Amino acid sequence: MASLEASSIMYDVEKEWSLIKREFINILERDYFGYNRHYPIEPVGSRGRDNSTQRYATAMVDHGYIERLYTGMTEVVTQHLENNSMDKIKEFMVNAKHPWDHKLWEKNVYNFIFVVFRDQIVRYECVRNHLRETLLGMITRERRGEEVADRSAIEKACQMLMVLGIKNYANRNLRDPDIYLDRLFFAITYGCEDLEYFDYKSYLKPYLQQKNNRQVYEEVFERPFLLQSAEFYREESKKLLMENSALLEYIEKVEARIRKESERAKHYLIQSTESRIVKVVEEELIKVPMKTIVERDVAHMLKNTQINNLYKMYKLFSRVSDGLRTVFDCLSQFLREQGRALVQEEQESTTNAVLYVQSLLELKDRFDYFLYYSFNRDKNYEKMIASDFEYFLNLNPKSPEYLSLFIDDKLKKGFEGMTDLQIERILDKTMVLFRFLQEKDVFERYYKQHLAKRLLSNKSVSDDSEQNMISKLKTECGSQFTSKLECMFQDLTVSKTIMDEFKDHVLTSGTNLHGVDLNVRVLTTDCWPMPMQSATPCSMPTAPRDAFDAFRRFYLAKHRRRKLTLQSQLGFADLNAVFYGPRKEESNCGGLDIPSSLSSIGNDSASSSLVSQRSSMCGTPRKHIIQVSTYQMCVLMLFNRSERLTYEEIQGETNIPERDLVRALQSLAMGKATQRILLKDPHTKEIESTNCFCVNDSFTSNLHRVKIQTVAAKEESEPERREMRNKVDEDRKHEIEAAIVRIMKAQNQMAHNILVTEVTEQLRGQFLPSPVIIKKCIEGLIEREYLARTEEDRKVYTYVA
Repeated sequence: MASLEASSIMYDVEKEWSLIKREFINILERDYFGYNRHYPIEPVGSRGRDNSTQRYATAMVDHGYIERLYTGMTEVVTQHLENNSMDKIKEFMVNAKHPWDHKLWEKNVYNFIFVVFRDQIVRYECVRNHLRETLLGMITRERRGEEVADRSAIEKACQMLMVLGIKNYANRNLRDPDIYLDRLFFAITYGCEDLEYFDYKSYLKPYLQQKNNRQVYEEVFERPFLLQSAEFYREESKKLLMENSALLEYIEKVEARIRKESERAKHYLIQSTESRIVKVVEEELIKVPMKTIVERDVAHMLKNTQINNLYKMYKLFSRVSDGLRTVFDCLSQFLREQGRALVQEEQESTTNAVLYVQSLLELKDRFDYFLYYSFNRDKNYEKMIASDFEYFLNLNPKSPEYLSLFIDDKLKKGFEGMTDLQIERILDKTMVLFRFLQEKDVFERYYKQHLAKRLLSNKSVSDDSEQNMISKLKTECGSQFTSKLECMFQDLTVSKTIMDEFKDHVLTSGTNLHGVDLNVRVLTTDCWPMPMQSATPCSMPTAPRDAFDAFRRFYLAKHRRRKLTLQSQLGFADLNAVFYGPRKEESNCGGLDIPSSLSSIGNDSASSSLVSQRSSMCGTPRKHIIQVSTYQMCVLMLFNRSERLTYEEIQGETNIPERDLVRALQSLAMGKATQRILLKDPHTKEIESTNCFCVNDSFTSNLHRVKIQTVAAKEESEPERREMRNKVDEDRKHEIEAAIVRIMKAQNQMAHNILVTEVTEQLRGQFLPSPVIIKKCIEGLIEREYLARTEEDRKVYTYVA
């Protein structure tokens, strides 16, 4: 054998390896006995020969052939494993490193032992398949409720597979790598049960948590485990759906399965498997069948307000991607169906404006309740509600009018029983619906009309509530939206000051108002939405007319450049009436002791005591104060001079417009029995030109002050609605043109599509302009030379200064 010190002699590595290989094969084929786990095993045979083998191996390492030595040893062991007893190989490999004490050899012997065990035993097909099937079978039996004899066997097997995925077993900072790796290897391989003094779980912990150690574990166990689990739960899902299990029962079973799989992974699988197996369960039991489950059960839960069940469903479906979207899509479909039903019900004239809006608010409250108590205030659900309400609220073109009528109904004095807090809550809710309106400019027109009527007829529940509502609108839409509303209140404040000054003037000047208690409201024409009468109003009774003329002279003396026009259609009056007839409708004799009423460019009231021209002793006089409109006052005052009048005679005497006169007579002669001041002959349902009227001397009421309700439709007629729409369209045209000019003046040049987008965005708070209308407005501005097309591109406009 060549001397290692003779550098002049060529070192023959293959010769040295052949000697080592021969001796190594002899060692592998020996029998061992007397194994002690704490000390190296002593083989039977000559120690001297083993020492020679050690010297050959050391020489190969010193000459730089450690890689050749390692590769050769691997080949020998692999071949031996295929042909000889596995138990002998395991026993030898654990103890083989001790006879050779070279540092470089020691560094690689751990890798060598584990790699051979991993690749030639654990990955051996029959061994791998048997191990896998055993583990999966134990878990399947446990899922079916059967007892599993030894859970720790699953735990140890999984830990073994993780350890076998370690890339380099020797490069570890261990206090005593020899003892730890020796005992660890045998604990994993033989499942030794008397290693209490060796805390191998603590040793394994850092390795089990490393992602790069998962290769063997995933290959042998985890991937098949997840595939088998997916198939198991796929079948279970089909079974539950075929059983038509209630959603609550289904949810409870899914939650139980997820909980058990999580506990199993924590207790005796690798911890990183927990999230993966839970995801498999969620995929098969929630995501795959979720559309079927939701469509089958959600509508029922919504109809029956099952708050807790909806919350459980929300929690369950939030675990998977697109789960909540599926739930919310179904909720949206249900909500839109409910909304469309309300719109259709209104269009079929089975409900009025107030009930229509009240139903919308109740629907909104209901789904808000779900938002807070079932869906954890989910922002996506909240957006879904807003989108759906905007959709079906704007399906009904009457929604702006109806919303204004609803607010009008709640702010009238007829609802004085409501507290300020209740009114505040209702206003807040209506503002939510208002935000969903696309035609806010239409709402503005109706709200102005209804507010004006409340103010001029003194029907507002309180000025504070009215101002509060205007503040809400101002916050939502800006000061321009509410400027005219605020102007109305300012006119009323100024009118009160003017009337105080007029009353002082009457006292100091001795002006005779003929017993009329006059109250005039002077209104700015541009601020009030109602149409104003021409300069030729209805024919007023003498006393109220003279009283108004006195006020006119006083006002114009202070404001010489102004003009007052009496608006009789807006006024009201309190009349002192005396009835002499018996308490039944059988007498045509009667008298009215009627004061008078008038209006001036808005609302005014008047009262006076007038002596009736005749009286009758048919019965005990009954005195009442009758609250009527100015037109009704003009009609009733005629009966102080005449017992019977025809419709044509009344119209000729009063000069009241036909439509308004019909409404006035309907209220006086065809209203409630407790409000029929006049009798009509014949008793038909319509007012005709040949009808005769007289005072109902048998009129009686338990109330001293009787208010005559004017017969009027709460909603606009179709002609009125068309007229309103035409005005709105005209105003919108001006708004669009103004927006175009503002934008082009600022930008100077802009492409057509960008300009349309900018205009739409600017006007979105008032209405959504149609691109077609915007285009027409642009063309109109081009014709009037506010804009011009560029020569390079006809779809690009420039501003003409």
